Amino acid sequence: MSRVALVTGGSRGIGAAISMALKEAGYTVAANYAGNDEAAAKFTAETGIKTYKWSVADYDACAAGIAQVEADLGPVDVLVNNAGITRDAPFHKMTREQWDQVIGTNLNGIFNMTHPLWNGMRDRKFGRIINISSINGQKGQFAQANYSAAKAGDIGFTKALAQEGARAGITVNAICPGYIATEMVMAVPEKVRESIIATIPVGRLGDVTDIARCVVFLAADSAGFITGATITANGGQYMT
Repeated sequence: MSRVALVTGGSRGIGAAISMALKEAGYTVAANYAGNDEAAAKFTAETGIKTYKWSVADYDACAAGIAQVEADLGPVDVLVNNAGITRDAPFHKMTREQWDQVIGTNLNGIFNMTHPLWNGMRDRKFGRIINISSINGQKGQFAQANYSAAKAGDIGFTKALAQEGARAGITVNAICPGYIATEMVMAVPEKVRESIIATIPVGRLGDVTDIARCVVFLAADSAGFITGATITANGGQYMT
C-alpha cells in the first residue's frame, strides 16, 4: 500500500506540481484547496487526485479535513505545507487585517495542519513534514513585512520541530523557492520580470517542477537522515 501524502494549496501552481510529482512517485495524494472550486474540479478531472476544501487558517477545519482524508485514503505519512497568500503593502500602509490574514494562513496554517497529524506520525514512527517557505523569509522583501515574517517563522518552526520528531522517525524540512514562473509572477509586467531575472545567476525564473522535485526527494523513506534542513531553490539569487 502506497504512502498517503497531503498537499495544502495542492490544486494550483507550485502545489499542483507537487501533488502530481508525488503521485508519479507512487504516493496516494490528497490536495487541499481554499476556495477555487472550478480549478479544483478541473485538477481532479485531469489528474485523478482527490481534492478537499478547507482553510488552513482554521484549526478546526484542518482537523476535520484531515480526518476526512484519512477516512478516505488512510493515515497521512507525508504533509506538504504549501498553502500561502500575499497581502503586500509598505508597512506604514499595511492594515492589521493584511497582517492577520498572511500570518493566519502562512504561519498559523502550518501549525493547524501539522498538529492534528503529529501524534499519529509519532505512534507509527514515521512522518515527513515539508514546509514551503520562501526566499523572502530568508532575506526579507520591501512591502512584505507580513509575508517575510510568516515565512521566516516557517523556518524556525521547521528547525524546532525537527528536533522533536527525530527520535520518532519524523523528519521536518523546509524549502525556500525563489521566483518561480507561476501565474502570479508571469502576470507582472515584462520589464519587472526581466529585472528579477537579471538578479538570478542561472538566468531564468524557476519552474514549478524544480520545487516539486525537492519535495519528492525529502518525502522519500530514504531521506530519513535529512531533517531540520532548508533547501534554497532560487537559482543562486540568495545564498545562505
